[in-house]
Amino acid sequence: MYKFKNQSIMKNPDYSDPKAKHELDFLSQYQKKGYTNNFRVEDHTLIASGEDTNYKPEEVFIVAEHRYEGMSDPSDQSILYVITTENDKKGTILNAYGPSADLDIHEFINAIPEKNKSHDDSILNIE
Repeated sequence: MYKFKNQSIMKNPDYSDPKAKHELDFLSQYQKKGYTNNFRVEDHTLIASGEDTNYKPEEVFIVAEHRYEGMSDPSDQSILYVITTENDKKGTILNAYGPSADLDIHEFINAIPEKNKSHDDSILNIE
């Protein structure tokens, strides 16, 4: 089971980071920390890129999330979820935010138990 360094539940965390202009800024940092899988949602399960293993919401942990607005279009919003699974698969999944969100991803993220969601204010503390 994943152990969060910061046990606070994700309620209304501060997602702002003055150095991160785009989700790609964080993606490269997380990849250096081993979050290399690109996850997708199919049939209400999470699947790591190049694998057949399906994860149920209760087998998934959100260790961080970052929201972004498009630089030229504020209505172009996205959210990057940083994820680990019960068997230590680490990666990310990106979804649009708001009306253009992928409903399957949105419903899967909402189905993850609150105890499996955390947010650490510093990317440096995430292993």
